[in-house]
Amino acid sequence: MTASTLHRPIAHDSATLYVTGEARYIDDIAFPADGLHIALGLSDRAHARITAIDVSACLASQDVITVLTAADIPGENDASPVFGDDPIFADDIVEYHGQAIFAVVARSAKAARVAAKKAQISYADLPAIITIEDALAQNHLLEPPYVLTNGSVETALADAKHNLSGSIRIGGQEHFYLEGQAAYAMPGESGDIAISVSSQHPTEVQHKVAHALGVPFHAVTVDVRRMGGGFGGKESQSNLPAIVAALAVRKTGCAAKLVYDRDEDMRVTGKRHDMLITYDVGYDDTGRITAMDINQALRCGMSFDLSQAIAERAVLHAHNCYAIDHMRVTSQLCRTHTPSNTAFRGFGGPQGMLAMERVIEEVAAALGLDPVLVRQRNYFADWTDAKPQQVTAYHMPVRDVIINTLTDRLLDTSDYYRRRQAIDAYNISANSSAGIFRKGIGFAPVMFGISFNKTILNQAGALIHIYTDGSVQLNHGGTEMGQGLHTKTRQICADVFGIADHMVKITATSTGKVPNTSATAASSGTDLNGMATKRAADTLKDRMASYLSTLYQTTPDQVRFASGQVHIGAASISFAEAATQCWQGRVSLSSTGFYATPDIHWDREAGRGAPFYYFAYGAAVSEVTVDTLTGESRVNRVDILHDVGRSINPAIDLGQIEGGFIQGLGWLTMEELVYGDDGRLLTHAPSTYKIPACSDRPDVMHIDLFESDGNRADTIHKSKAVGEPPFMLSMCVYGAVSHALQSFGQFPKLDTPMTAEHILMTATRIKASAKI
Repeated sequence: MTASTLHRPIAHDSATLYVTGEARYIDDIAFPADGLHIALGLSDRAHARITAIDVSACLASQDVITVLTAADIPGENDASPVFGDDPIFADDIVEYHGQAIFAVVARSAKAARVAAKKAQISYADLPAIITIEDALAQNHLLEPPYVLTNGSVETALADAKHNLSGSIRIGGQEHFYLEGQAAYAMPGESGDIAISVSSQHPTEVQHKVAHALGVPFHAVTVDVRRMGGGFGGKESQSNLPAIVAALAVRKTGCAAKLVYDRDEDMRVTGKRHDMLITYDVGYDDTGRITAMDINQALRCGMSFDLSQAIAERAVLHAHNCYAIDHMRVTSQLCRTHTPSNTAFRGFGGPQGMLAMERVIEEVAAALGLDPVLVRQRNYFADWTDAKPQQVTAYHMPVRDVIINTLTDRLLDTSDYYRRRQAIDAYNISANSSAGIFRKGIGFAPVMFGISFNKTILNQAGALIHIYTDGSVQLNHGGTEMGQGLHTKTRQICADVFGIADHMVKITATSTGKVPNTSATAASSGTDLNGMATKRAADTLKDRMASYLSTLYQTTPDQVRFASGQVHIGAASISFAEAATQCWQGRVSLSSTGFYATPDIHWDREAGRGAPFYYFAYGAAVSEVTVDTLTGESRVNRVDILHDVGRSINPAIDLGQIEGGFIQGLGWLTMEELVYGDDGRLLTHAPSTYKIPACSDRPDVMHIDLFESDGNRADTIHKSKAVGEPPFMLSMCVYGAVSHALQSFGQFPKLDTPMTAEHILMTATRIKASAKI
């Protein structure tokens, strides 16, 4: 008997390959003997005019075949995802330290790298704008400021009982995927090119390569079997290595690959946007926020990349799960001479939400209230109690809120109130005994919108073949980067046919099988591709049922697929036999499926619409210990309750929650990007950039899935997205460290990342002010 594959903790489809080292990534693919390797030649200026390029020494270097420059691009010199403003190779002006100017093609990776260092490039330096402050001072923006307004902000601020103003600087973040950017291009006949690439967006890679080569899209086929991590960093940043590899193939006629090393990857690619967010807030004696005026300034880098959409999501999540009647959010896209920052898990949402949580903490401190109480007094009402006029700042009706119920349940299971009381008592004792350790406890809720901001991207396709032995091959437009998308879609497909999940095989995502796909991003991978898979499978199931019912002289409603069998009225045959009989009856056993998310729309100019199909909710409580002598902090315990609807695969969802939280913990506490005054990234290797290690995991982690009847929206099997929302749960650590330092008598006004240095300097400042 084969039980349903759904709602079960089935192992990741590549789990065994991962742990045995047999999973193949781009650099593991068999390479032909005459295959060539590529190394980039990078700018060592942040902003300069190129006055001369001499690559003769590169060409004379051992084993070098050729050098590629902008002159070798037959089509468009552009690697950007949207705006056409990010050249493949700089031709006249360089606009960031680490920008590609040329590429060396050689018989080995070592030979290419050695040769690339021999180029002689002359520059005429130009003024460089590196920081957000410099860009704001010079009004150096990518576009005019974007403003979203709801209510009468000035009037409400003036009428408020209390007001506060402040700012928070939120750091960026390196993706630090385990597999770096990599692409492998192979020549085909008639000028065609096949590319294997570590990318979240094979269709975009196909388009950008075709544009660069000046060929139709059908001349370029892009495959992605898996990535060794992505986190948004391979949504647009994978375009450049794929294009350069394709240019090498076009010029030499040989297979070629470009694999960044870690140092190169960190210098060339964009990061999570760092932001400077200022705010003016009005509130009453209860902590109820009556008005907010927020300004979000983003360091975007030298081009747009995806900054406009990222900034938009930061704006749309600026109030998190709070009902603020009068709110204005202004977004400024600062153009700087640094790498173009790009998508990263949460896509601007974390930065917008963190500033809101900072405001909550500050209001609570000003009133002497528990921050949890202030949050509860500002929440949207749960949907069972919601009134029709309950809307977001962008006028989207909110009808699926569960944050109040979820919060109550987590506060109870985490024993929050007793622990907070005990921590306050501990800190009072530490003050009286001049103890150096302080403890803190923090809470953070999450309300994250699910769908691409850009409505047209919310679509997906799938292709399914059934073979006469009963095995099934599935292909869809989503890409696998370790998040378990392929495992979930395999479960969805197997469930339709009533067969074991191992009977369904996922093949590499390919533009030659499913065309015109969207990026695997916005946490929508399973929502979109899972539904497309189900529709393709349902089409085949109905087709088989129609034929078999005629063959066995019954009706289609009497045909049932379950436990590896097909029951046709009183008869019962194996799924393999059913497939064979359908083939013998000349019934097509191949079908496509397509899905487009319904009921979403967004007018950016008007700042109105329903850009999200639904919201995912979660909450977390963390407890920390801070060493005020060194500034070091340690997360001792975390309690998480997260809403995933009806989980298709609880094991994968729990893994995503834990991983997302830890990645968010790194962003908030240790991952620091430092640029020199000359625009050079100083933290460009593991020796200078710290990500969480196993030892940084909290000593105790309690993670539970919120039990409910499932998503109110008509999603695949009533599940909810889980890729990005858990990342923001880490905001509770910000509140916990703030609570610990408040024991010295002042609200600490921490920026992020809260490194040991930053905590130490903040604690020293507060203690000096309080004369402790």
